[in-house]
Amino acid sequence: MVEKFDIKQLRYFAMTKRLNFLIGSGASVPAIPLMSVFKTEGISDEKANNSLSDKIKGVSKQVIEGIYKTSDGENIETVLKRYSEFIKVILQLLYHANSRQVTKNINIFTTNYDLFIEKSLDELMKYESFVFNDGGNGYFNRILDSANYNKSVAYRGLNDNYLNELPTLALIKPHGSMNWERDQEDNILIRQSVVENPVVVKPTGLEGQETFLNNHFHDMLRVFQLELDKPQSILIVIGFSFQDKHIAKMLNRSLKNPELNVFIFCYSESDKQIILTNLSLSDCPRNLNVIIPNELEEKYTSKNISKDGSDWFSFDLSNLTELLRDVSFEE
Repeated sequence: MVEKFDIKQLRYFAMTKRLNFLIGSGASVPAIPLMSVFKTEGISDEKANNSLSDKIKGVSKQVIEGIYKTSDGENIETVLKRYSEFIKVILQLLYHANSRQVTKNINIFTTNYDLFIEKSLDELMKYESFVFNDGGNGYFNRILDSANYNKSVAYRGLNDNYLNELPTLALIKPHGSMNWERDQEDNILIRQSVVENPVVVKPTGLEGQETFLNNHFHDMLRVFQLELDKPQSILIVIGFSFQDKHIAKMLNRSLKNPELNVFIFCYSESDKQIILTNLSLSDCPRNLNVIIPNELEEKYTSKNISKDGSDWFSFDLSNLTELLRDVSFEE
């Protein structure tokens, strides 16, 4: 019998420590298929990468415009709703930070370069009170600079009689974004639309080399490393299997921080061994939890039927949202 994961531990950490999320490509399925769908036999890596980029570009345009004309429009709406519900719940965690002795800031790191998170945040900012920090600075030409992630915003009251830090949600994209564009001075500009030649790191297997050759992407990953090295930090991972070796190495290095606690949620039972292999681990250190769906209460998982009629359970972004919702609202 599989031992159940105790979410009380996660609940305590989520409400008392510095909260970070790492979101991978699995979170945007089925609107955007995984790379393996494009890398079929007889297809070159370059063609597969271009096909994936074109798909992400097309989906991102529909997300921004809010018009879903293609056959996968229903999938796009479904995934966008998942992200929106997820953001709503982690904002509740931010609001509850009023009683914490840690900064009122949640970091979302994502290797995805689609615009689901940006669209979700844009809609929520109309009626939620928080600061969104995407690393940009400027007005007409918003320039990306990792130094901007060190900023905080405070409300000083109408009579200057108090200073209250506003909740901040930071979005850090170490592999680029469909709305990032490089100018002639080698700055990265954050646009309000999908650009023709976006600044992204394609999944070529050389992501680490490309990332460290590019100062902008190196800076984004440096923010990731610094956040995990801080005391009282927590990292929750979803939709990410650590095939990116440079990020796997960073996590391994960060696990030496005894105050860091990492929770990696697997989509299916078979993913646990894949993740441990990608992390070059034979077993989990004390501060690393790799959680399979069968270790969770059934209400936090999705039930599926295999071809032979047997049941199997999966865990995706919507399931994580439900789990965190209980963390957020339970006393």
